[in-house]
Amino acid sequence: MTENHLIITIKKVEKDTETAVALLEFVKNFSWNDVKEHTVRVIKNWEFEEWETPFVAMANGSIVGMVTIMKSDYYPLPEIYPWVSTLFVSEEYRGHRISKKLIDFANDYAKGIGFDSTYIPSEHMGLYEKYGYSYIKDIINYGGDTDHLYAKKLR
Repeated sequence: MTENHLIITIKKVEKDTETAVALLEFVKNFSWNDVKEHTVRVIKNWEFEEWETPFVAMANGSIVGMVTIMKSDYYPLPEIYPWVSTLFVSEEYRGHRISKKLIDFANDYAKGIGFDSTYIPSEHMGLYEKYGYSYIKDIINYGGDTDHLYAKKLR
């Protein structure tokens, strides 16, 4: 499947919709086991507050990826937000720049509601720089592990 033939649409997920039900099923079945249980609970109980929300990438009528924009993430850093979080693309759809599309959509949403920066945590160096993020510092997550904090100015 080439990118030329794959049409990806990104959309915000609203509570109590068919897309919200489909997102819950998508998360229940995705391979990112470290966050699966938490993410299932957040979506099932719709624990999104204020401006927090999930977004999905759709291809051929199915969800193939997701991202959330959140006020808090897996870090004791309440002064840092919004977080671009829970970025996941199904393995069979990787390589089509879907992550970039999801991140860009989340950033456009954040900018549209008045934020001038977003933050992404990662275990990896060199991954989010290609999306316009800059390394800020190392941070410790609630599990005691060290991750890297990235920020992007929204113009």
